Amino acid sequence: MYVWVAVGGALGSVARYWIGVRITILAGLTFPWATILINILGSLVIGFLARLTGPEGRLSAPFDVRAFLIVGLCGGFTTFSAFSLQTFELARDGRMIAAGANILASVVLCLAAVVLGHWLATLFGRT
Repeated sequence: MYVWVAVGGALGSVARYWIGVRITILAGLTFPWATILINILGSLVIGFLARLTGPEGRLSAPFDVRAFLIVGLCGGFTTFSAFSLQTFELARDGRMIAAGANILASVVLCLAAVVLGHWLATLFGRT
């Protein structure tokens, strides 16, 4: 199972890089269009695959196939897709406060983690 997730992750990462380069060539570097568009596409794909291959889906797939596609391929392409799916599932289940908390916590805490990581790297680089 881990090998299939790793293969899916590698394929997703390569796809992200390739698409990101193409979008950046077209749109430039002044705004993160590549990341936004990749995250939107990844969210679309993970939602589609989760529904299509799930227990009630049209093409019910074994757990290992779903792990390859959803955790590996989509996870390698963008973890934002997993966040989006989980937020959607919370909202769909009527857990709107939890969905909102997931959005708020993910955005605020991940941004804070980037700032902290940047700061730590700055400290690490000092002599």
